[in-house]
Amino acid sequence: MLELAGIIILGILAQWFAWKFKIPAILPLILIGLLVGPIAAEFLSEDGTKWIEPIWNGEKGLFPGEGLYYFVSLAISVILFEGGLTLKRSEIRNVGPSITKLITLGSIVTFFGAALASYLIFGLSWEISFLFSALIIVTGPTVITPILRNIPLKKDVSTVLKWEGILIDPIGALVAVLVFEFISVGGDSGFTKTAFIEFGKIILFGTTFGFTFAHALAFAINKGLIPHYLLNVVSLSTVLLVYVESDVFAHESGLLAVVVMGMVLGNGKLQNIKELLYFKESLSVLLISILFILLAANINMDDLLLLYNWQTAALFAIVVFVIRPLAVFLSTHGSKLKTKEKIFISWVGPRGIVAAGIASLFGSKLIKQGVAGAEYITPLVFMIVLGTVLLNATTARFFAKLVGVFLTKSEGILIVGASKFSRLIGHYLEENGRSVVMIDSNQSNIDSAKELGIEAINTNIYSDTLTDNIELNDVGYLMAMTANSDINKYTIDRFGKVFGEHGSFRLVTPDEMNDDNNNPKEGLFSHKDDYIRLTEVTRAYPAIHEIEVNSKDHYLTLIEMANKDKNIIPLFIKTKEGELEIISSFNKEIDSIKEGYHLVYLGKHFDVEKVQNKEVSTRETSM
Repeated sequence: MLELAGIIILGILAQWFAWKFKIPAILPLILIGLLVGPIAAEFLSEDGTKWIEPIWNGEKGLFPGEGLYYFVSLAISVILFEGGLTLKRSEIRNVGPSITKLITLGSIVTFFGAALASYLIFGLSWEISFLFSALIIVTGPTVITPILRNIPLKKDVSTVLKWEGILIDPIGALVAVLVFEFISVGGDSGFTKTAFIEFGKIILFGTTFGFTFAHALAFAINKGLIPHYLLNVVSLSTVLLVYVESDVFAHESGLLAVVVMGMVLGNGKLQNIKELLYFKESLSVLLISILFILLAANINMDDLLLLYNWQTAALFAIVVFVIRPLAVFLSTHGSKLKTKEKIFISWVGPRGIVAAGIASLFGSKLIKQGVAGAEYITPLVFMIVLGTVLLNATTARFFAKLVGVFLTKSEGILIVGASKFSRLIGHYLEENGRSVVMIDSNQSNIDSAKELGIEAINTNIYSDTLTDNIELNDVGYLMAMTANSDINKYTIDRFGKVFGEHGSFRLVTPDEMNDDNNNPKEGLFSHKDDYIRLTEVTRAYPAIHEIEVNSKDHYLTLIEMANKDKNIIPLFIKTKEGELEIISSFNKEIDSIKEGYHLVYLGKHFDVEKVQNKEVSTRETSM
């Protein structure tokens, strides 16, 4: 009981430590596992026993007999199912040629390159070599995101790294599962006709069970056959059922079945998909926390000593400094990415949780089957995982500055609230060369924004996921434009320092609008423009215009006329160079107005003749 409670406590503590210091959770989890396992047995225990002893075969330990084997299998099935849920066909089509090539051509280069390297350096069989190379294909968002979270990068670079990790996770896992199953059915007889038949059965039953149960579960959820409070646990039990039943009909087909099931559900019209993802994410955090401490603790010092040679360093160097750059440069050939950006992407390729977890599972299985060289799988993959995570976590920021991809100034704009007038403003900013991201909890607003070509995220402003989004690293301006004044104020208070490096603005409230003495510094646009007014003007005149400004007096005349016309709302000042300056309600005047600047405004066109007459009248009065 003490050991089991200790694993959970240490695991969650490691997760908190990783969050606090913005490092991948897999690093402290594995280090804790090694400490309480082989290191404790070798250096800390008087009798040479591990502090935590997860025994695969035997009558002692947390999991006597094959208990740990079964726990790892089921835990990996849940983790892979969650990975399958995140794999969207639309994302593969839309993320661009570079990412598509990275998860296809790049994976092929890694698969064959790492297999050849391990075969030549360690003298492993081709079967084990290809299993090793399949396992290290994956990177994974759980290790990429913490590394890049505090590195301001050009959006193209962070997007490539983020989506490569998301999309390649289940793909790499699927390749590893297929290679392992091919080895398993081959046995001592090699890849005979029987082996190919067994392999075909695994593919058939794995895909059939995954596809069928995915549609059955989706039907039950969409038809309301499952009560809301049982939704998550029924989904979990279905995943475990699919894994076990598929494995019964075709041994080792369970992992393939759950990946397929997740992919089908993730790409279908499933109600409550977000809730299901949140539950699986929380469950995966707990399972990962327990799993990797157990797996690392299960490694023996003899396994680590297998790596205590020059071959290990040579294999690591080839994987990191030869194969990864080769895969990246071949995949991004002809793209818009600059050479320095390709070099940085080549440098950042940490392997993650799926690689380490499946390696431990497959390694133990193949050792039991007596496959030659299987004892190298787990330690070699753990070496790649720990080495790449340590390398990237400690050097990524410095390397970004070294190669020149570190952004010294964040110019992106985050707009909270994707109503019609927000979309108009965001579209104008995009057309004028500004990077814009809109967030809203209304999916209809998000879809409308995406139709205009604006990057939009369906999320809740109270969620912690915003600060974890590495694609927002280039944001330096924050504009809160929702219908709820409390949300707008909360946005500025919570995220102003994170995303408002150059300015945080919000719409004024009706009370502030009617009180000339209450003019907030962060007030957006003029002091008379709240959400209702912007909505009404957009409904009547859904367009943004520009009018050239001849002088400061001309600008003041335009502002005065706009203030008297309820259908004109000034938004920005546009310089000769195309730079945009937000008009704040706090700033009554802008001293830097010069000839050739433009006033950008929402609503109906200015009456040019009235503007000219107003200027003449003003000059005559002053004389």
